[in-house]
Amino acid sequence: MSTIDARQYAVLSEVARLVASGAAGTRSALATATGMSRATVSQRVDTLIGAGLLLDGEPAGAARGRPPLTLRLNPLTGAVVAVDLGATHCRVLLTDLGGAPLAETAASIGIGEGPVPILTRVDTLLRALLEQCGRKTSDVRAISLGVPGPVDFATGTPVRPPIMPGWDGYPIPSFFADGYDAPVLVDNDVNLMALGEYAHREAVRHLLYVKVGTGIGCGIVSGGELHRGASGAAGDIGHVRVPGHEDVPCHCGNTGCIEAVASGGALVAALREAGCDVLTTRDVVRLSSEGNALARRQVRLAGQRLGEVLATAVSFHNPDLIVLGGSLAELHEDLLAEIRGVVYRRALPLATRSLAIETSLLAGRAGVEGAGRLALRHLLSPTGLARLLGDG
Repeated sequence: MSTIDARQYAVLSEVARLVASGAAGTRSALATATGMSRATVSQRVDTLIGAGLLLDGEPAGAARGRPPLTLRLNPLTGAVVAVDLGATHCRVLLTDLGGAPLAETAASIGIGEGPVPILTRVDTLLRALLEQCGRKTSDVRAISLGVPGPVDFATGTPVRPPIMPGWDGYPIPSFFADGYDAPVLVDNDVNLMALGEYAHREAVRHLLYVKVGTGIGCGIVSGGELHRGASGAAGDIGHVRVPGHEDVPCHCGNTGCIEAVASGGALVAALREAGCDVLTTRDVVRLSSEGNALARRQVRLAGQRLGEVLATAVSFHNPDLIVLGGSLAELHEDLLAEIRGVVYRRALPLATRSLAIETSLLAGRAGVEGAGRLALRHLLSPTGLARLLGDG
């Protein structure tokens, strides 16, 4: 495999991605999709089959003549690990290289315990899943992990994450380096939620995923690709200032941030001050769902404030779809209705002409699904294939 150069890896990557996505499942379909000759396509496919990455599957239907063989990723080539870390939860998913789930588990955590205790817990859960499936650590081809804070994606390092004390500057990939010979990808959890949700939406190219829970964050998919910006800070709308609230302090050190006035944490604080017995965002959801007038009013105000910020984002980014996720997204009637009303009223008419605003299809699974997608995309990239084929 050492004779393959960078240009050839790029072509192999294109072929593998087309097969993995289902966009082209036969050699003839690959030739049509890539513009390459059938002989060249067959050569590239044979390289990937020889490396154990692709398999010839069942014959495809054909109008006449000998039906062509379908292609698929080899599920035995290895396993992919997807991890979703939240403020209080951890979900670990093990899939084969084709994305089919092998095993999954979840546990309650406190992200503020710090990186070593939490990542040790992740490692313990992962090893239990591998044992359950009869796999070894050497079978792991990639680990993808989402965390609830800003991340330098290139190094997998959290950068001053507000709700993750002790994690600032911690190189998460280094924790797994001794136990796994696999790349470790670390990203902001909302970015992965956006990627997971995008994968389940047809005919959508530009998507904003807005998580409204204890905090507020946004993931951006632009032209079908996850958009992180120059340093990974794209979509951090939680700290956009809302006019008229300059006296409200935010844990980021500024004042008047949308997270400080419209997040689940902000609603808990407002309702407690008003005498309500609430401790968590879930309590706010429960009260509002039960028809508590004060809770419903606070949720509607939060929707209006968030709608103001999203109206600006819509005029700027012009997405096809805004997906609302997080615990507060369950309050369709109040929160979603207010957001829609403000966005459609305030954003440019051209930007809202084909805009849909909906709640998540995946709910709490969006993050772990996105982590799996990110890992598979990396493995089928030219860089990932170079590593896979070199190992092969």
